[in-house]
Amino acid sequence: MIPLSLKEEIEGYRTEVLALRKDFHEHPELGYQEFRTSEVIYDYLKTLHFDTVRNISKTGVVGTLFGRVPEGKTVILRANMDALPILEETGLNYASKTPGIMHAGGHDAHMAVTLVVGKLLSRHRQEFSGCIKLVFQPNEEIAGALDMIHAGVLEDPPADAALSMNFTQMIDAGKIGLSEGVVLGNTEEFVLRLIGKSGNTYLPNRSIDAALGAAKVMESIQLLETREYDPMHPISIMVGKIHGGSARNVVIDEITLEGTIRFLFPEGQESIDTVKSSFERIVRSVCGMMRLNYEISYIHSNSSLVNHRQIVQNLRCAARDTYGEQQNLVDFKSLMGEDFAEFGKRIPSAMTFFGVNNEKTQCVYPNYHPKFNLDEDILPGAVEYFFRAILNLLRPA
Repeated sequence: MIPLSLKEEIEGYRTEVLALRKDFHEHPELGYQEFRTSEVIYDYLKTLHFDTVRNISKTGVVGTLFGRVPEGKTVILRANMDALPILEETGLNYASKTPGIMHAGGHDAHMAVTLVVGKLLSRHRQEFSGCIKLVFQPNEEIAGALDMIHAGVLEDPPADAALSMNFTQMIDAGKIGLSEGVVLGNTEEFVLRLIGKSGNTYLPNRSIDAALGAAKVMESIQLLETREYDPMHPISIMVGKIHGGSARNVVIDEITLEGTIRFLFPEGQESIDTVKSSFERIVRSVCGMMRLNYEISYIHSNSSLVNHRQIVQNLRCAARDTYGEQQNLVDFKSLMGEDFAEFGKRIPSAMTFFGVNNEKTQCVYPNYHPKFNLDEDILPGAVEYFFRAILNLLRPA
């Protein structure tokens, strides 16, 4: 058993983990532009005497730490690095110093927690066998995980398991979302171009109105959500961007719809072809009825994220030892996407969702909101939770 003094040890790092988070928050950087962030992480890991610290995938960083016995399993703890193109409105004294860029998704906390976990592990390396790899991933918003995997982050040494985190306003502070199986939805982005025939609005019968077709497509795709798929299995098809038209008195001959298809089905990734086929069937039918031509393309965003059963069992034990009870664990699933799913498709993995919603500290705004903030009191607990989970996975039998 880990001695009770561990809590006191971790509490001693409270100031450090909060300071790291504030520093990252003040200096946000977009995907593959995390140059200062990467340097701070690299230098910090070097001071911990990790066995290797290296850059990977442009601005990414990987730190490798072997235990008392190098032979054994290898566990990854992954943290996101990138910020978002959002103008911060929190009014915090450590608000972003870069106008138009903000850590509005909690990635500043990812990095702070992971670094302090690394410090703890470096001081307790005699208590585990095998290897821990701290993976700091750039560009999570656009396929950063897959780029790191192609660059070999799962190799040298080969990884046996991966852990990651998400800080979300959808859960109250002090509670943890932890579930087995499919927990985050598959996300596909689409670009749909509807092509009609232009003309003056006083002769609409001699034109083919792409705008009317767009409206009909947007209405008709709702049939998939309410009539075609099991209502117990969430699916959401949303148009977020519409572009078309040149003048008030000209019938629109071409209009482009851009949006997302999200679903969270038990069978996960295998369903995407079926969903796309249904979506295209409706588009094809509407266009046929309205004499429109169409072109459609897809941008794969994120696969469904699957939490491995045995890894989740380990994390539940870590939660019990950290918080003293399991009443703070809640079942959590969401249609949001996360590219940590790419790790989960290759090795046993699990993501933990830390609640940050707290009205008393005014941490009530959702992720990606310009006033998003998180309750920092949860960070020391997150450090302890991952430290315990990693020791449990790597402790000699």
